[in-house]
Amino acid sequence: MGAKTGLPLYSDDDVPDQLRRVGSVDLVRTTGESSTRRRCVAAVSARARLVAMAAVSLVAGGCGVLDDPVKDRWESRTEFSSCGEVSLAQGEEMQEQAVREIACLRRALKSGEGAELKVAFPTVEGDPIREYYRLTPQATLEVYTDSADDRYSDQKWSFAECYTPEWLAEISCDQ
Repeated sequence: MGAKTGLPLYSDDDVPDQLRRVGSVDLVRTTGESSTRRRCVAAVSARARLVAMAAVSLVAGGCGVLDDPVKDRWESRTEFSSCGEVSLAQGEEMQEQAVREIACLRRALKSGEGAELKVAFPTVEGDPIREYYRLTPQATLEVYTDSADDRYSDQKWSFAECYTPEWLAEISCDQ
């Protein structure tokens, strides 16, 4: 018997033998839980972990952890003077609808100043696309495209860059 507890003392070699002697009734009595309850608690615990992981993912997404890096780059830029905004309808062309805005970009290019222009247009299906033309003082044209609302795209932002553009209306930079 143990000196203070009054319980029998066993050596390490006796432990497996003692565990074999404990029946299921003794197990319930010693743990205070039935095996069904333990399985239920384990299942609830697994579900709780999955729900917690999903919640963390949603919170992380809302906090900007899962943001689009191109969008972040656009939002953290140093802004240049604005050449305005153009909203094109289905089938409209920029060089016809944005004469004044294109002239603004050309003046910025000639003077070595920076300028920005926002252009919105619908996809064939009617989803909105927004492009942001950013002419830097170094005569580099950056094109940021926001496809977040286009159901048939990857719904991400993209970026392209042209060096010393000659014609600003229909820019096709390598992406």
